Amino acid sequence: MGPTSMKTSDFYYDLPQELIAQTPIEPRDASRLMVLDKSSGRISHRRFTDIVDLLRPEDCLILNDSRVMPARIYGVKEGTGAHVEFLLLENKGGDTWEALCKPGKRAREGARFDFGEGLMKGEIIGVKEDGNRLVRFQYEGVFFSLLDRIGQMPLPPYIKAKLEDKERYQTIYSRETGSAAAPTAGLHFTPQLLDRLREKGIETGFVTLHVGLGTFRPVSAERIADHKMHAEHYYMPTETAELINRTRARGGRVIAVGTTSCRTIESAPCPGGKFRECAGWTDIFIYPGYTFQGVDGLITNFHLPESTLIMLVSALAGRENVLRAYQEAVKERYRFFSFGDAMFIGDLK
Repeated sequence: MGPTSMKTSDFYYDLPQELIAQTPIEPRDASRLMVLDKSSGRISHRRFTDIVDLLRPEDCLILNDSRVMPARIYGVKEGTGAHVEFLLLENKGGDTWEALCKPGKRAREGARFDFGEGLMKGEIIGVKEDGNRLVRFQYEGVFFSLLDRIGQMPLPPYIKAKLEDKERYQTIYSRETGSAAAPTAGLHFTPQLLDRLREKGIETGFVTLHVGLGTFRPVSAERIADHKMHAEHYYMPTETAELINRTRARGGRVIAVGTTSCRTIESAPCPGGKFRECAGWTDIFIYPGYTFQGVDGLITNFHLPESTLIMLVSALAGRENVLRAYQEAVKERYRFFSFGDAMFIGDLK
């Protein structure tokens, strides 16, 4: 099956709803870990803490340090007192944000809203073709500090349970606020586990990719080659580029923690086989047939059927291997999606 002829339905698997994890596991690193040898397709079952044994001192881990915004805020419309839910998607410069508004009919251009009992004001200054609103905010103080006080986490639609602790939808190393969803593969790491990896000689590097809600957008195109990816902003610092170059030069494996780290590495310019500091917007779509330029292995969660993320995983390990692994995960009752268990994909020779 050639890459251009692949259909979205080629990445379907049957998932019982009760396997979708609704709450995070405690402690973070107590989750299960399915190990998939990308060469042989061999599967084994471990605990997440076993990642220390699966990595070698010459390897490096690349993690996404993006931090999730508590981007769901509730506004009271001036004049009518109507309540409208705002989901902040992307900063458009200054204090103007693109947002999803529900109900939209109460958020027409010119409408003004009060948030957090006067902590912030907002005015709709434009309506985009897709129905998203442009909102200009007024406030005193630091925007993200106020958002921390009045906002709620925009959990994925398949999580129905209330999140008791907002920090459990953040990685322990999150620094750069800007994501609409968590880079969930990193949720399994604890400070102690990172210390154990460093003690073994495994270096860690950070990139930043701000996850957009397009992550959860289903692929509606019948042929996957016809799907248009959403764009997300990324940054690779000099020290991370140099770490990747160093790892490759010594024959180590570059292991991406999460599909967002993977997409960042694969989006970065690599002239002459050398990575360098860079920033920009990426709409890279990785599916079978893609040749990886920097990533050798991946730590990731289990993804939705027919999603761009299961397609990316299949590009690294082979569609048949991945679908067989997912069927095994269902049979073994792994926990799926954002708060679920993890998978390590790599060459295990």
